[in-house]
Amino acid sequence: MAKDLIEDVNRRGDGPPDPARASRGEKRAVLYRMTLPDHTCPSGLKARDLLRREGYAIDDRPFLERPEVDAFKRRWNVETTPQIWIDGERVGGYQALRERLGKPVRQKGETSYRPVIAIFAVCALLAAATTWWAAGTLLSVRTAELFVAFAMSVLGIQKLQDIESFSTMFLNYDLLARRWVPYGYVYPFIETGAGILMVAGALIWVAAPLALFAGTIGAISVFKAVYLDKRELKCACVGGNSNVPLGFVSLSENLAMIGMALWMGARALF
Repeated sequence: MAKDLIEDVNRRGDGPPDPARASRGEKRAVLYRMTLPDHTCPSGLKARDLLRREGYAIDDRPFLERPEVDAFKRRWNVETTPQIWIDGERVGGYQALRERLGKPVRQKGETSYRPVIAIFAVCALLAAATTWWAAGTLLSVRTAELFVAFAMSVLGIQKLQDIESFSTMFLNYDLLARRWVPYGYVYPFIETGAGILMVAGALIWVAAPLALFAGTIGAISVFKAVYLDKRELKCACVGGNSNVPLGFVSLSENLAMIGMALWMGARALF
């Protein structure tokens, strides 16, 4: 069976099913992708979907067994699938297809604010939804309080997912963590815990001082690293594997914590 599959794949490159020949013509593409019993290639599905949305007539050639895939890779000297042919030439895989069609391609390690925007947008909507449910209004002082508290909690979750990576990145700029390394492991719990308590409006006498302490140290550290020392670093605000630049976003996070701590503390006292 395996021998027959390999011979069939070899014939695909030399006989009538040749992908270069089959892909010639306006809006025609040949797509080789894996649909094995234990694995359907997600990039292959994405490539097929993109080609369809762009109006291509697709000659879809799925591999059903592993020997087919191995023989195809040897035949065309490629390391991965899917592989796409358009207008008589091999384009490559899914990312190469996006480039060919003029679609944005995110490079590995590329700077992106998307994680921060997503977190802040969802937290703002959650805050508005909560105040609407509780008080029938979308915008109020409580909406602003909940937005900051939700953001603190979610950003804390991001750090807690991989606390080792976070602490490593955090040590690049946080002044206290560089003097006392365990603080890099404690910080996510401070931020998350303070945020949860502020959502509940409970134990503010604990939450407010913790948030004020962490926010002040963080703001000073970021300001020194970015605006005084002019260092170009990655921000650990959304976890240790983020590509968000250290700067305005990080400073805003810490200033929001300081403001929230002062506000909630004042409310608790007066």
